Amino acid sequence: MGTRAKPERTRSLKPVYWVADSRRVLQSFPEEVKDEIGTALLWAQMGGLHPAAKPLRGFGDAQVIEIVDDYDRDTYRAVYTVRIANAVYVLHAFQKKSKHRGETPKHDIELIRQRLKRITQEIT
Repeated sequence: MGTRAKPERTRSLKPVYWVADSRRVLQSFPEEVKDEIGTALLWAQMGGLHPAAKPLRGFGDAQVIEIVDDYDRDTYRAVYTVRIANAVYVLHAFQKKSKHRGETPKHDIELIRQRLKRITQEIT
C-alpha cells in the first residue's frame, strides 16, 4: 500500500481503467471536484495515497480506496482499487446523498463489491 507522502514523479505511472459508468459519472462532477479526484488518482498511479483518499471500510484490506471531496455543501466520492494487476481500477463515482455522516450508502457498497468481483474474475 502506498504512503500518504507525496509520490515521486520519477516512478512510472500505473494505467487507469474505468469500470462501467465511473468515468462518465466523474465527468459530470463540478470542475473543482474533478480536479481533486484526478489529482488523487494521479497519486495512486504513482503509488501514493492522496490526503483526500482513505481505505474504504468493509473490504478487508487497504487496497479499496475512497476519495472524498466536499464542494458547495455536497459530497462527491470516487472508489478505486490497486489490488489487481499493478493498475488503478476506478470502480465507482457518485455524489453522496445519504444524510448519515460519513457512511457510504449500502447500495453503493454493494455496487462496488459487484464491480470488484467482476474485474477480479476477468483479470485472474
